Amino acid sequence: MADRPGTQDQDGIGLGTRGSVNLMTRDLAEAQRFYGAVMGWSFRSGRLGEDFCVAQRPDGTPAAVIGAIASTLQVAVAWTPFFAVYDLDDVVARVRERSGTVAVGPLRLPYGRAALGADRDGAVFGMWQDDGVPGRISGRSPRAWLRLRTRDAFEAAIFYGEVLGWGSDRPGAPEVHYELEEVVVRTEGQQLARISSGAVEAAPDPLVRPMWRVHFPVDDLDTALRTTTEYGGGLVDVHDSPQGREAMLRDPDGALFTVTELPRR
Repeated sequence: MADRPGTQDQDGIGLGTRGSVNLMTRDLAEAQRFYGAVMGWSFRSGRLGEDFCVAQRPDGTPAAVIGAIASTLQVAVAWTPFFAVYDLDDVVARVRERSGTVAVGPLRLPYGRAALGADRDGAVFGMWQDDGVPGRISGRSPRAWLRLRTRDAFEAAIFYGEVLGWGSDRPGAPEVHYELEEVVVRTEGQQLARISSGAVEAAPDPLVRPMWRVHFPVDDLDTALRTTTEYGGGLVDVHDSPQGREAMLRDPDGALFTVTELPRR
């Protein structure tokens, strides 16, 4: 589930660095076919068993973890961020104490334990405790970024700060800043997440409800859009952003993700 170094503190509060971005799908072969074409990823078996694979960018660095577990765990097909924690039981308790929910786990998986939860407004996220050295998350971080659109960005920042240690004074804790009416979370100088207000919890349109969104960079957005439709996916929206021109896409199994065309150098 995780592929970057984590941090720890003395009382076991997870410091909330991103472990990985994970796709929970029903058909691993179909997901590999689609994302291989659209994103140019290759795939290798991971340490979590035959229902999982690690997606790799063309340079061989890890991009994501894909698991054909949506049906097994009876969860939605979706892209989900997993955050590295030191003591999963403690973090799960903190989620519940702060009016969040835990739908799955903690589960024992090869090399670690995982849980799937949601914050007070219903945005789903994962938690991962790696085996071995306490707090260790092996490998490198995926080159993706996260955006949480929620009801109230300030309240969400408090929730994740209390659960994952964001903005705390503990060594290695992600820093929290308020920029242009958004909450920006950074770790080791790199952007971890942006949180914005405006989502409606009970909206009939699921795209308006609170949710974590995973963004991947692409070199050519038009090619990504064309390949998405050729391989059975769909276009939800195209718009300009401060990062560049971007599009929200839907894969053949229904999972939403965003691709952003990086400025040409």
